[in-house]
Parts: sequence; C-alpha cells; structure tokens
Amino acid sequence: MLYQALQYVQFLFRSGNAHGLHSPFVFALYNDVIQHDGFYASYASIEARRRALRKRTDTISVRDFGAGSHTGAGQQRRVGDIARTAAKPRQFGQLLFRLVNHFQPRIVLELGTSLGLTTAYLAAANSRAQVITFEGCPQTAAIAQQTFQEIGLKNIKLVEGNLDATLAPTIKNLTGPIDFAFFDGNHRYEPTVRYFEQLLLYRTDHSVFVLDDIHWSEDMTRAWETIKAHPTVMLTIDLFFVGLVFFRKNQPKQHFRLRFDNVLDKIMNRTRSLSA
Repeated sequence: MLYQALQYVQFLFRSGNAHGLHSPFVFALYNDVIQHDGFYASYASIEARRRALRKRTDTISVRDFGAGSHTGAGQQRRVGDIARTAAKPRQFGQLLFRLVNHFQPRIVLELGTSLGLTTAYLAAANSRAQVITFEGCPQTAAIAQQTFQEIGLKNIKLVEGNLDATLAPTIKNLTGPIDFAFFDGNHRYEPTVRYFEQLLLYRTDHSVFVLDDIHWSEDMTRAWETIKAHPTVMLTIDLFFVGLVFFRKNQPKQHFRLRFDNVLDKIMNRTRSLSA
C-alpha cells in the first residue's frame, strides 16, 4: 500500500487533464467518456447487488492464483469483506460500462470475475456483446453467477478454473476478434505480460485493452511499462488505477497520464479499510 501511495504522489505531479491535449481522439474520449458523470439506468441494479453483497456475513473459501491481497486477507473470507475491499469500486465499474457503451465491442473478455459486479457493468453496457469472464475460485464464481441471474444478464459466459489452463483454449474457439479486454486476473509481472501477449493474437487495430491496478506494486508498474513499449501498442492512457491500451496503427506512438475524478477517494477508502 505504501508503494501505491508513493506512486500516486508522483502521478499527481506528472498527470494532467483535458487542457493541453492535442490528440482529438484522446480529448473526446477523456471529456465524453472517461469524465462523463451522467447516470445510466443499468447502474441502479448493479449497485443494489453490491449493497446486498456488502451486508452478507457468510464465509467462503477463496482460492487465489494471483498475487493475493494487499489487506492480508486469508483463504476464509466473508463475502461482505470481499465486496468492500476486493470488488472494483463503483466509479471504475461505471468507467468500464462507459467504455463498452462507447466502443460497442462484440466480444469482451474479463480476466478475473470476482463477485461479478464489474462483469455486470461490462455486459449491461452492450446487450449484443458476448462477455466471457474467467474466475479461478469455484465459490467466488458461484456468487458471480448469482449476480448475473439476479440482475438478469444473459450475455455472459463464465469460465471457471486456473487462467493458465483455461485462457488459451477459450480464445482459440472465439467466433471473432477480441474487441475489448479487461485484465484483472493476476497482479504479477510475468502472468500479466503473458496474458497480454496471448490476447494480442486475437485483437484488431480497433481493440481496447484495459489493465487494472497498473501501479499496485513494482511488478505491475513494470508490466505496464513493458506493455507500453510493445511495438503493437500505439496509444496508452494512464489513469493511475487503470491503464487503457489502444492499437490505432495510423498514428504516432503516444502515452498520456490523465487524472480521473474520484480516484483519490478510492485510495483514501482503501487506506481507511486497512486501518479499521
């Protein structure tokens, strides 16, 4: 957590906003999508599910194939605690919703389902999209399936099991290219870069990849820098907690650091949860 806080201080000094943006694509995306603060009807049912999950006191056995939790949570965890500390906060789920709503991808992949709240935002944003989400923990996956059923989402396929074993055969059988991918499955350098390179084989010049927690640890910051330097990556937007990757071939390579409203609230909330 200290590493992330120090990274955030550096980010504040190096980042900007819409002023001075010379890329018309990034300017429009930042103002109309990233910083959009309007309300969509789909938000209500997903946030109602979040509130219900936070109230749960039952315990599940969590199987974690990734880097684990900053909170030091063990294998036995209350569902309510997972909803409060591990599930992506509202503002980031809604950012993903707006991105999918804007780009209208047909095939969406999510590496890391958790309780299904972020998945729900991805699926609700475009009912015509096929959302394929991967979760390694059986008991967590079962709660995610309940999330999809309660909200009434029909366009989600949940693939259960270790991502190292399930990702390759799943993407090999896709009916089209990967238009949108959200990486939240393993917060370590080698798996993150490996999953990115696997999905590269199925992307197009118009695909959008979103990486979560790019400054969560030294490993993740290094993975983000490696991905930025990849020759197929032409444009990135660093919002601190998430990074957007674009493959727009007919433009010079550019990297942006932009401030996302409410991001400071998120880091403060995490700090408070650790000290509670």
